[in-house]
Amino acid sequence: MFDFFWNLFSFIVALGILVTVHEYGHFWVARRCGVKVERFSVGFGKVLWRTTDKQGTEYVIALIPLGGYVKMLDERVDDVSHADKDKAFNNKSVYQRIAIIAAGPLANFAFAIIAFYLMFLIGVPNVKPIIGAVAPNSIVAQAGVQAGSEIISINDNSTQTWQDVNMALVASVGENKIAFQARLPETQFTKSYQLNLTQWPFSLAKGDLKQQSPISSLGLTPYRPKIYTEIAMVAKDSPAEKAGLKKGDKLLSIAQINIEDNWPKFADKIKQYANKSVSLTLLRDNQKLQLLVTPASKYFKGKKIGYLGVSPKRDNYPEHYKINQSYGIISAFSHSVDKTWQLVSLSFTMIGKLISGDVSVNNLSGPIAIAQGAGSSASYGFVYFLGFLALISVNLGIINLLPMPVLDGGHLFYYVIELITGKPVPEKIQELGFKFGALALLGLMSIAIYNDLLRL
Repeated sequence: MFDFFWNLFSFIVALGILVTVHEYGHFWVARRCGVKVERFSVGFGKVLWRTTDKQGTEYVIALIPLGGYVKMLDERVDDVSHADKDKAFNNKSVYQRIAIIAAGPLANFAFAIIAFYLMFLIGVPNVKPIIGAVAPNSIVAQAGVQAGSEIISINDNSTQTWQDVNMALVASVGENKIAFQARLPETQFTKSYQLNLTQWPFSLAKGDLKQQSPISSLGLTPYRPKIYTEIAMVAKDSPAEKAGLKKGDKLLSIAQINIEDNWPKFADKIKQYANKSVSLTLLRDNQKLQLLVTPASKYFKGKKIGYLGVSPKRDNYPEHYKINQSYGIISAFSHSVDKTWQLVSLSFTMIGKLISGDVSVNNLSGPIAIAQGAGSSASYGFVYFLGFLALISVNLGIINLLPMPVLDGGHLFYYVIELITGKPVPEKIQELGFKFGALALLGLMSIAIYNDLLRL
């Protein structure tokens, strides 16, 4: 239940920030083009808070935090006095109207650059993409990729971290092969591979978790330090503490099933005993003990699972496996611009593949997935939440540029036609376009939410 409210809170904070940024872009340019802005609203529905500035603009925070809007004076909507006609949006030049509408998505891109800039100034601790294991008969195994190798690039895109690898692989969805370059284990020699993707099982649709990861679906397992079945930490007031487990205990079996030196196996078994008692065999001070524990329950991806409240002892990452993405005041800016451009390019690439059919609509994600991402990134810390905000901000900007009449891109499409023809698109055609756009957007959102529910 805590996870649900944490995800919801993080989602509301993230959406509030990004909507405010987007609408402020429209607002700022509209003011400078001489348009009278009547209301700046974050959220819809019942007004929770309002204030008015000297220019008569009302600022509002509303009850439903699922969007926002900037209401500008417009003769097509309101009765406008003769004195205010020059302040109406519809009476501005087509260039000014284009600037005002385009400012929203551009503000999202600018925000992404700022978020990444702060992230790189603070520094992001990460690890190099070193392969821990290669699954037999997998795509990478057939190509001859070796465990212990460090992935250098994918399709000529540099891969410093596993996140870079993930992005490069997602961009390769729908392709038949990818170029894969890796540094061989314990050497400085690099080797190039061609991965055949014709049988790549990657899909975000519900199913095998390995198929839902572009990395593991290739047969790659990232290097992880060894985990032991010795307990390194017992949470206060946890089921483990109440059962008498202590730091330093070495777990041997659960329900008479041997789990020595296999912590993942132990964790999987505990999940099956939510609110049910189960016996543990452990080693304490060279003596075998048996304890009866009752794992508490929590919900994870819609399923009730058990947990004890313990953490295992594990080795540290070797120092040469670590990387800290921290840059100076000037270089951080260039890296943030480059990162934003990579996301913009990836987003347009994926939209193109979605239209062409190379990517299934099953891969669309909606608000539930965004809420989960907001919650998990916020729980990791501020710097990771900044990265998440930048990612969603770019996607919000891209989506709003799509030429669908209910979005900013649809308005821009009409204004470009007006710029070419010298006259505005007839209102009846615009209204028809808005209705079609609303239905299309509703359909896409329905698919995305349905996909989210299937992944729970």
